[in-house]
Amino acid sequence: MKFIVSKKNIFKSLSHLQGVVDKKNSLPILSNILLEATDNKLVLSSTDMDISIIESIDCEVLEEGATTINSQIFYDVIRKLSDESNVEIISNDSKRLTIRSNKSKFSLSCLPKEDFPIIENKRNGNKLTINSGTLFRLIDKTKFAISNEETRYFLNGLYFNVKNSNGNNLITLVGTDGHRLATNSSLLDSKFEEIPGVIIPRKTINELYKLLSENDQIIEIDITQNKINFYFKSIILSSKLIDGNFPDYQRVIPKENNNLLEINRSDLLNAVDRVGTVANEKSPVIKLKLLENIINLSTINNDNSTATEDIKCSYNGDDIEIGFNSRYIMDIINNLENENILIKFKDSSSPIIVVENTNPDLIYVLMPMRV
Repeated sequence: MKFIVSKKNIFKSLSHLQGVVDKKNSLPILSNILLEATDNKLVLSSTDMDISIIESIDCEVLEEGATTINSQIFYDVIRKLSDESNVEIISNDSKRLTIRSNKSKFSLSCLPKEDFPIIENKRNGNKLTINSGTLFRLIDKTKFAISNEETRYFLNGLYFNVKNSNGNNLITLVGTDGHRLATNSSLLDSKFEEIPGVIIPRKTINELYKLLSENDQIIEIDITQNKINFYFKSIILSSKLIDGNFPDYQRVIPKENNNLLEINRSDLLNAVDRVGTVANEKSPVIKLKLLENIINLSTINNDNSTATEDIKCSYNGDDIEIGFNSRYIMDIINNLENENILIKFKDSSSPIIVVENTNPDLIYVLMPMRV
């Protein structure tokens, strides 16, 4: 195998593959990436047996062939080469890989192509197409709510489904950790069959999010009972799905929160940030006291330090005192964009709803804490 490729192109591709490579080294071959040079294309592949990425980039192939190389070492070598340089890569026996660029030369150990797992990414499931920007925004507003508790594995990802709504297809993503819930929806431009809900793992969501941020294009999604594939122009991201039952999120969204608070997003964000300075991991609660057109924020931590602040707002509902985890409030407010936000309360012990007046498809639910 022998080919010449620009440093910029191969480094960008390696950056995509790095997040997927198995860092636990359960099998040595999973620490490697597969390089296949053919038809003036270099195809790079990485997998941890749950997620895989295959990417194709242009190069000058002088001799076709394939081998695998340790991902981290290869990435570090390429990263340190000059940005404007071309890189010549040679492997004659699948045991050594030679890298030449300007006056630099490296000789690295390889493992044969035959040791690398076969990656399946056939199009044989439910299909839909979506603009990468739309999917990026859906993930961007919901992924923070994914649970990190491995015991509740079915919450360790985003719920993804497509339903027919008034003759149109509505795609919805939902994340929750049991304390807060984020759901975001968008109409699709084309009509597709309804797709039963699936749970996309957190690691897959994070890698997909990176790819979406760099690619403004239409992507195709193929979903089977246990796998999902995302097809970009030159990249295929494949992942197993989480085998579990996601909670009925629509039942979690309160229906009788009739005490309505309208408030400036920045005012609330800054006040929570200031008052939350006193809160800590042992005492993370901020108390909200709702009075007519005033909301009072206060906290007291475990060493009796206190903070309090009043904010003007529009509110004429019941007098309510309710507490929340300060970090959870910050996470939600930071993901809102409109300066006028609406918070819906029921009483002092029920979940609240946080929405933007201009975007009914984005809904946040937050569970209270005892104060």
